[in-house]
Amino acid sequence: MRSPNSPSRRRFVQQVGLAAGVALSSGSTDLKAAAQPAPDPDAVLALLREGNKRFASGQTSLLTRRRPSDFAAMAEGQAPVAAIIGCADSRVAPELIFDQGAGDLFVVRIAGNVVDGAGAVVKGSIEFAVAELGVRVVMVLGHSKCGAVKAAIQHVDARDSLPGSIDGLVELIKPAVADAAGASGDKLENVTKANVLRSVAKLKTAGPIVPELVRAGKVKIVGAVYDLATGVVEVFG
Repeated sequence: MRSPNSPSRRRFVQQVGLAAGVALSSGSTDLKAAAQPAPDPDAVLALLREGNKRFASGQTSLLTRRRPSDFAAMAEGQAPVAAIIGCADSRVAPELIFDQGAGDLFVVRIAGNVVDGAGAVVKGSIEFAVAELGVRVVMVLGHSKCGAVKAAIQHVDARDSLPGSIDGLVELIKPAVADAAGASGDKLENVTKANVLRSVAKLKTAGPIVPELVRAGKVKIVGAVYDLATGVVEVFG
């Protein structure tokens, strides 16, 4: 259910306004926020970058909304502004690394953060996020030392297969190994970025819902890689 005036939407609009240099007066804050148009995708990205800076520097907000009462306030609806397609890796929690609270992010997690070949479950989730919930930014988030990407590299080189459905998952990542072939630098890093870019490209062409919103400038799709060692997210694409 979409709820444009939910506490999460109001807070996000206020923060985006502040990040863009828009001062909100202290009076009638809820009414002013509710009257604000949906935030610009670039402003949402700026907000995520600022949150990541707080996380990476160890200055995350102690007031970030993650208490039961914060979730209860949104029991009747949600209104996230950004959607994250991230890896299922236990060390990569988007809400934490972007220092966001309840209701701010719509998160889809799958090992290897793959989109192409993942089927209707992943693409349908993103379409729901942009069409029904009104998110303005879709981010494909990879990360350093990704086990799924590492397995794809290893099993391309070895020309063998893995047991069960693990093999099917790794097969979806193998095209990124070919994309990164011949690139200078660390092979795992190159393939990780190539894998993200493949997913970004797929979302931009997997129509009709998402591509139309991208062309209209209402939604921005970006790629990113999270560094486990530093906590920093590099955004590109």
